[in-house]
Amino acid sequence: MSASTLHAIVGLGNPGGEYEKTRHNAGFWFVDRLAEAAGSSLRTEAKFHGQTARIKLGGHEVLLLKPGTFMNRSGQAVQALAQFYKLPPEAILVAHDELDLPAGAMRLKLGGGHGGHNGLRDVHKVLGDQYRRLRIGIGHPGDKNLVLGYVLGRPSREDESAIAQGLTQAQSAVETWLRQGWERAMHQLHSETKAAKP
Repeated sequence: MSASTLHAIVGLGNPGGEYEKTRHNAGFWFVDRLAEAAGSSLRTEAKFHGQTARIKLGGHEVLLLKPGTFMNRSGQAVQALAQFYKLPPEAILVAHDELDLPAGAMRLKLGGGHGGHNGLRDVHKVLGDQYRRLRIGIGHPGDKNLVLGYVLGRPSREDESAIAQGLTQAQSAVETWLRQGWERAMHQLHSETKAAKP
């Protein structure tokens, strides 16, 4: 399988049951959803420092990865996967929680800064900044001093429902990216999530 037709989707999060339902694990939620929809399951692979699966999505073969390192060491797993499969940064989509978007809002982005996100900061060290991102809105507590407890806390039932709906839209948009291109996928997702706002 050539790098031009192989893509990777990486979900950022923290391993362990105590973190499973926390906002900071929104990237994991997305990868789990993709694996489940494809009838696949993620398996631990030591050489990739995490859990992986290989699925068909949008007519392409896609690698799924959930780093088994903690959030601030995410780059270790991403680098191992990218080097093994010789993936260019633009073939990698990193799904992560985003404080600057309301809960349930989803945005696709290519390139740019890490915005202080510890997982992205570490991925930047190994990929540079020209990889693709799925920004999963989790909302903001309103005070920067409350951020740590907020991202490591569970969303309200209302926010959880909004995020789940947004992830469904993001899943469809990612398929559009693989079938019809990045610009069309961005337009689709941003139009849908804008229309979904009250």
